[in-house]
Amino acid sequence: MSNFLTTSIGRKFLMSVTGLFLMMFIMVHLTINLLLIFDDSGDLFNQGAHFMATNPAIKIMEPVLALGFLVHIIWSLVVSLQNMKARPIGYKQLNNSQSSTWASRNMLILGALIFVFLVMHIIQFFWKIKVTGDPLLQHVMVGGEEMENTYALVATLFKESLLYSIAYVVGAILLGMHLVHGFWSAFQTIGFANQIWLKRLKVVGAVFAIIIAIGFSVIPLYFQIKF
Repeated sequence: MSNFLTTSIGRKFLMSVTGLFLMMFIMVHLTINLLLIFDDSGDLFNQGAHFMATNPAIKIMEPVLALGFLVHIIWSLVVSLQNMKARPIGYKQLNNSQSSTWASRNMLILGALIFVFLVMHIIQFFWKIKVTGDPLLQHVMVGGEEMENTYALVATLFKESLLYSIAYVVGAILLGMHLVHGFWSAFQTIGFANQIWLKRLKVVGAVFAIIIAIGFSVIPLYFQIKF
């Protein structure tokens, strides 16, 4: 197995598996985040955030998720560098735009920009919730249960910071662009490589990417426009 992972195919396989795992997390994360716009009292989102913070299974998955992010980032760098080294220097390219999309040719750039947004997101929310705390995270009673007012922390930032809201929308669009190619490419690497499956996966991947990009973008826009 270790020999397999040192090969180019093995690294791409691991990158694809971790990518699919992260896509599942993104869907769950978006589902919870959309609760922000369906209940202005914050109760629904607070309940969802509280469940994610206290559920034993989720707690076990958190370090696995962090490892998945690290492996995906490191392996994508390794694979991209290998591809750059293997590419002949000074050869004349035909027209890349006719055979591949901009996103597929710039996955490393998109990934790097998404990583910058991820770090910013962690500093603004995850770090405050898990480590430093914040005055806005005062405990509230929801459905007879005491929990942190995570809604106040998230909603306040979206309401008061136009710059962060814009950055969040840009991050969502970049993530969508990354997923357009990453979705079908991951399935292709693990074996869904015939033309029939590939065409279907490209369509599904495009729809999935659009849903993710719009879904995340709607949240800051909702708070900026309404409040």
